[in-house]
Amino acid sequence: MTSISGRADPVVRAVSAADIAEALVQGLRDFQAAPRYGLVFGALYALGGILVVASVTAFGMVYLAYPLAAGFALIGPFVAVGLYEVSRRRETGEPLSFAAIWSAMTGHRELAWMAFVTLFIFIMWMYQVRFLMALFFGLKASFTSLPQFMTAVLTTNEGLLFLMVGNVIGAALSLILFSLTVVSFPLLLDRDVDFVTAMVTSVRAVVTSPLPMIGWAAVIVMLLAVSAIPFFLGLVATLPVLGHATWHLYRRIVAPVAAPAL
Repeated sequence: MTSISGRADPVVRAVSAADIAEALVQGLRDFQAAPRYGLVFGALYALGGILVVASVTAFGMVYLAYPLAAGFALIGPFVAVGLYEVSRRRETGEPLSFAAIWSAMTGHRELAWMAFVTLFIFIMWMYQVRFLMALFFGLKASFTSLPQFMTAVLTTNEGLLFLMVGNVIGAALSLILFSLTVVSFPLLLDRDVDFVTAMVTSVRAVVTSPLPMIGWAAVIVMLLAVSAIPFFLGLVATLPVLGHATWHLYRRIVAPVAAPAL
């Protein structure tokens, strides 16, 4: 098969739970070997989460705090691009610097398209939250504090339905985005392919190894959720490990380009 650019499609290999475990170990090693890069990207991600939740609270939209915090994980793959580049450079022996990493992140037009895809799904997530709010609580629903909102969600039939339906839709959107991005961002950094080919390759990777890949998605969600509980501060360490691990998992999923025959 060939991509829309005329090049052969990347070869996708099956992976197992053991591959995911080893990728996590390698991700931890990368973080330990180059901690300042991981800490910077992790801190920026955590700071972004804090600012987003603080902003909606300041504007009296506390009902958006929980869905924003939950949906914030959707943009994690894009934020982790710099971490993929750190792992790639360590692998190839290229020098590490923030300038080089920034250049790699901003020098790929196809990465910008993938960022747009990520942002689009995040916006869809927020729109469906607002729609469900109107559907279950009414168009004029207003909550002046987070405890008031949580009480309405957890102690009323409408609130419980809102929580159930919202989480089901959120899980579906998260799975879609995970399938589109788990391999695509590292692939775009590694090879000269278009973003459509990268997304197709990413989906093929999930379809080829559905149980291990869904397990990897569950690990990401659980670790990010636990890390976000203490005011997002746990993300400072969790995001780097997951980012580096994703690069190493990509290396196990996508076969290297075969050398040309002599």
